[in-house]
Amino acid sequence: MHADTPRSVVVLGSTGSIGTQALDVVAADPGRFRVAGLAAGGGRTDLLAAQAAAVHAEVVAVADPAAVPALKEALAAHGASPQVLAGPEGVAEVAAWRCDTVLNGITGALGLTSTLVALKAGRTLALANKESLIIGGPLVKRLAAPGQILPVDSEHSALQQCLWAAGPDGYRPEAVRRLVVTASGGPFRGRERGEMAGVTPEQALAHPTWSMGPMITINSATLVNKGLEVIEAHLLFDIGFDRIEVVVHPQSIIHSMVEYVDGSTIAQASPPDMRLPIALALGHPGRVADAARPIDWTQAHTWTFEPLDDKAFPSVALARHVGRAGGTAPAVYNAANEACLEAFIGGGLPFLGIVDTVAKVVEEHQVTSADSVEEVLAADSWARARAAELAASLTP
Repeated sequence: MHADTPRSVVVLGSTGSIGTQALDVVAADPGRFRVAGLAAGGGRTDLLAAQAAAVHAEVVAVADPAAVPALKEALAAHGASPQVLAGPEGVAEVAAWRCDTVLNGITGALGLTSTLVALKAGRTLALANKESLIIGGPLVKRLAAPGQILPVDSEHSALQQCLWAAGPDGYRPEAVRRLVVTASGGPFRGRERGEMAGVTPEQALAHPTWSMGPMITINSATLVNKGLEVIEAHLLFDIGFDRIEVVVHPQSIIHSMVEYVDGSTIAQASPPDMRLPIALALGHPGRVADAARPIDWTQAHTWTFEPLDDKAFPSVALARHVGRAGGTAPAVYNAANEACLEAFIGGGLPFLGIVDTVAKVVEEHQVTSADSVEEVLAADSWARARAAELAASLTP
């Protein structure tokens, strides 16, 4: 059953992987959702214009002001005439637009401002941009009301579903023994560190399970993405780092688990499809019928679980370290990694140099509080510059 009035949604990062899948969810259930606004970087103006025309968006923003002429031309070609905004301030205005839910699918640290703006405006935040919570933890948590943030990451959506399934008692931190975050292991699962010395960007982008954007895909190859998810789980569910485990599960069917103090473990299972956690966040507190295909229980299945190899993939242990340090440390971890990814994709940094360089930048950083956007962004800027400098010194 739908409410008489469809839920209004703003999609930030609409031309990316999460954004396009969110619009798939909306298109499949038009009586339930209405898209009020869209925002994107500006590199795919024709797609953005086509999306705006398809959903009859009221407003569209591009982060790159130089893309406005091309966007307006494309909008006219598609017969659409929404209000057009530009620059970071334009994206922020869309994040505060009149709507029920803002889905933040912007990639990387650039999503922080939009997260803060949406929360301050009182919108429900469907959060796919984990980086904004990780780098701006104290700022985001200070603004967020209970239940205002709904995670879109498949792992955190799974954890939330497990906590809901256990009932009111299960959501109390003292009733939880461990959060178990699963990882596919990426394309290099089972390899020792020395076997990854010559990995190319093309090999790192060949994820065995998920179809994602390049940054998240390479982060999954280094397992930096899993390190970020450990920090995110700590911030979302107020569980200590010593009670958050990472387990390798190559089939990516169990998306995460919650172990309770009585010895019971609740798991969330579904085929890998981001439309399911997206639909859950957009449709909350209800579920969206047929958002994704279910498991075929008429077929045999084998699900395996393996311990994480911290020697081959030290990024998760490093993330625990920066998470415990708090303050600006997570922002430095994230920013240094983003800079190293650019260097790796550009051929200027070897694969193993990504996490090694991030560790050096983290070690050099003098941690301060993260009580203002300016302080977080200053740490972010310093980490990017220092990582780029170190990466350049490793160029073959």
